[in-house]
Amino acid sequence: MRYLPLSTEDRAQMMGVVGVDGIDQLFTDVPTDALNPALDLPDHQGELQVERFMGNLAAKNHAAGQGPFFAGCGAYKHHVPATVDHIIQRSEFLTAYTPYQPEIAQGTLQYLFEFQTQVATLMGMEIANASMYDGSTAAAEAALMARRITKRKKVICSGGLHPHYEAVIRTNSELIDDDVVAAPASPEGQGGIVDLIDDDTSCIIVQSPDVFGHVRDLSALAEKAHAHGALLVAVVTEAVSFGLLKSPGEQGADIVVAEGQSIGNALNYGGPYLGLFAARQKHVRHMPGRLCGETVDADGQRGYVLTLSTREQHIRRDKATSNICTNSGLCALAFTVHMSLLGGQGLHQMAVLNHEAACKTADALGAIDGVEVLNTAFFNEFSVRLPKNAEAVVEALAAKGIIAGVPGGRLWPDDADKDNVLIIAATEVTSDDDIAALAGALKEELS
Repeated sequence: MRYLPLSTEDRAQMMGVVGVDGIDQLFTDVPTDALNPALDLPDHQGELQVERFMGNLAAKNHAAGQGPFFAGCGAYKHHVPATVDHIIQRSEFLTAYTPYQPEIAQGTLQYLFEFQTQVATLMGMEIANASMYDGSTAAAEAALMARRITKRKKVICSGGLHPHYEAVIRTNSELIDDDVVAAPASPEGQGGIVDLIDDDTSCIIVQSPDVFGHVRDLSALAEKAHAHGALLVAVVTEAVSFGLLKSPGEQGADIVVAEGQSIGNALNYGGPYLGLFAARQKHVRHMPGRLCGETVDADGQRGYVLTLSTREQHIRRDKATSNICTNSGLCALAFTVHMSLLGGQGLHQMAVLNHEAACKTADALGAIDGVEVLNTAFFNEFSVRLPKNAEAVVEALAAKGIIAGVPGGRLWPDDADKDNVLIIAATEVTSDDDIAALAGALKEELS
């Protein structure tokens, strides 16, 4: 009765008001076989038996740290210092929620302010918000933000944009009748997006490094977009690349979104991850989410507050710029702790190690007969074309304990041109032995 406080009489009165004779009538539109499907689960067991069963089930998994691992495509295996987990598991951080009352939430507000500063600096932008769910939803919010600014409804997605990001953008944009146009996705390099820009375009959304690993100069795209009154939205799925590549802001981007998982957040199957969002100062009131700002209290002491909260549960209500209900606060803290440990020079050194590992891997695989490396420039991720189906190769190498990468057929299941494409990521945790194991197993599989 703690969670179901209504009595039988209460329920009968409610059903009388809505005009039904019983609970079942409320579900007449739901197929019968979907209401109470038979579940293939064992009968109830004791705690020891359940622990043993679940332990055996978990043992069937192959974790990323159990062998050579080259999967990427938006989720990357990096070393996370033990200090990060130690700090974020402190009770004042682990259990804290939205800092509505600044007088008792100065710690949370300060780290969010520091987080925003780090993100804006990395992206080369003027303002950043206090995080979003993940990179894909941040990209979708960027499209909505561009619509508010330009009052236009045409969104252009680069062919190199991660297809999952494009799918989320379509889901959000089509609900408000926006027109989402995507350039063709080509593993050999992206082109044609410039020709799609016209005076009806609200924004072009371009990823760099793109899903195939190609590094793009966004300057020309930004110039063309601005000539037509459109915005350039830059997408980054690998945050470590900020330590080595020219920032999107320096290349003319108006909005920059990214997945922050790579810094401070270990791989998780499905998340939670961390959306990064930054923009030009002039667009700050169109930004989704919330922003923390620095101020002074009645005694003149430095303090932090929620400066801008444009979410629907605040006073903005139906005029809110976003319906995001919370943010990945703990993941943002992990990002900030790791970035604070690295510093600018540390992130640069980490990025160099990533690039070096990818170069070694590309050289080793490119020397195998039948393997074609498709990239001329990349950061820590690149694509190869194999002489046979990439999914079959990945499965064969997985049986040997090697996670070889992400097959193109998994991301583009209806595009036969991607069936032999394998997308491979290497990071600072990739060892020479890992590279040798991948190259040896791949050579054997293709022979």
